[in-house]
Amino acid sequence: MKNMLKVFVPLLLLFSACTEDISQLNIETKRPAAVPAPTLFSNATRTLAGSLASASVNTNVFRFTVSHWAMAVYQDEAQYDFNTRAIPQGWWTTMYRDVLADYAEAAKLINADASLTPGEKANKLAIIDIMQVYTYSILVNTFGNVPYTEALQPTNLFPKYDDAKTIHSDLLARLNSDITKLNTSAAGFASGEDLVYKGTVSNWVKFAHTLRMKLGMIIADENAAAAKSAVEASDAGAISAAANNGLFTYQSASPNQNPLYVDIVTGGRQDYIAAKDLMDKLLGWNDPRTGLYFSKNNAGAYAGGIVGKANTFVDFSRAGAKVIAAADPYVFADVVETEFLRAEAAERGYTVAGTAESHYNKAITASILYWGGTQAEADAYLAQPAVAYTTAAGNWKEKIATQKWIALYNRPYEGWTELRRLDFPKIATPVNAKSGFPTRFSYPANEQTLNGANYTAAASAIGGDVVTTKLFWDKN
Repeated sequence: MKNMLKVFVPLLLLFSACTEDISQLNIETKRPAAVPAPTLFSNATRTLAGSLASASVNTNVFRFTVSHWAMAVYQDEAQYDFNTRAIPQGWWTTMYRDVLADYAEAAKLINADASLTPGEKANKLAIIDIMQVYTYSILVNTFGNVPYTEALQPTNLFPKYDDAKTIHSDLLARLNSDITKLNTSAAGFASGEDLVYKGTVSNWVKFAHTLRMKLGMIIADENAAAAKSAVEASDAGAISAAANNGLFTYQSASPNQNPLYVDIVTGGRQDYIAAKDLMDKLLGWNDPRTGLYFSKNNAGAYAGGIVGKANTFVDFSRAGAKVIAAADPYVFADVVETEFLRAEAAERGYTVAGTAESHYNKAITASILYWGGTQAEADAYLAQPAVAYTTAAGNWKEKIATQKWIALYNRPYEGWTELRRLDFPKIATPVNAKSGFPTRFSYPANEQTLNGANYTAAASAIGGDVVTTKLFWDKN
């Protein structure tokens, strides 16, 4: 026994000496406790792009809402039933928890990073704030009043809802500040961290100007002076060429593939088809984007199904090859959108360079070229009396809105905003629609049960928590 103790005791002492600092055992080498700021920024941007690009019926149903797509079998979402699958809850949670929270934490870490030069720190913080403004604008334009000044506070589980108009005004003020802080002579995020512009700060400046134009134009019917000021201040600095487009580029290899590829190609989903409203416009005007937006049906023809009605999948066109390509990007902002904003600004009497017709033509041409068409095809399309700005049907609002609706294909959330704002084109009501055209989402069920007092106050302030309540800027 004594001999055994002579061996055991020295070994015990040796083990104790080697493991005196047992705190090292708490380090998770495969799941770090601290996430770097650039990773948080990249992840938030990736999540935001994925949410806007997705066609999941649990979150993003706007392709049906704007009558770009119809459904073959399941009709709930196409018929404006947003509650069965808790779609507002999914949208709300993603924007707050998975996007804004990551952006906020990234900004906090960058602020505390003493290794950054003043110029690099300012650029990174401004870029993060631009994307926060982008995300908050989505929430405001989806729900109306939302948590803002008390949002993202871990110690406040029941944040108050701020007035949507007040939030919008503050978002414009934040953009004004961000634009002045961006310094093209200093570094921003590295190429591998900036998944939109690969570290090119000058393009972030253009992106911010386009975003300011867009947020300004949203309130054009509610606050013409503020809209005019914002648009005019950004006309010269906004996106003006395809090289400035703000694209989130996906990859051919998993796991960073286009969500539509994952859902439709990898997942083998056979439910999404072209909507008759859009297909009729494309075919009626010999649009060169027809075969780029959609593939032919099994009979070799282009055809659109009726939204809200059961449709036989093989009889109708489906998403085109580019739309469902693994590496096809999501467009956060581009020259197409910006040129349409300039065309509208000219018609509203704002001081911008060029005429409404010239910007209308540039927007349509840029869209056709982006999708893979040619300059000759764009020229021929614009030469048609039904398309040409001087002879197309309707007033300026109908002309611009209709062509913008077509060009915003595969950017369905933006299409929904423009339909509400400009009220054109007039799309067919889905078969068996559960409501009138939705001008907002109702608040998530979780907010009603967990943040009841603030939810009740917000619902009352906006005029009722129903999908047909118009937001503060929706005046027509």
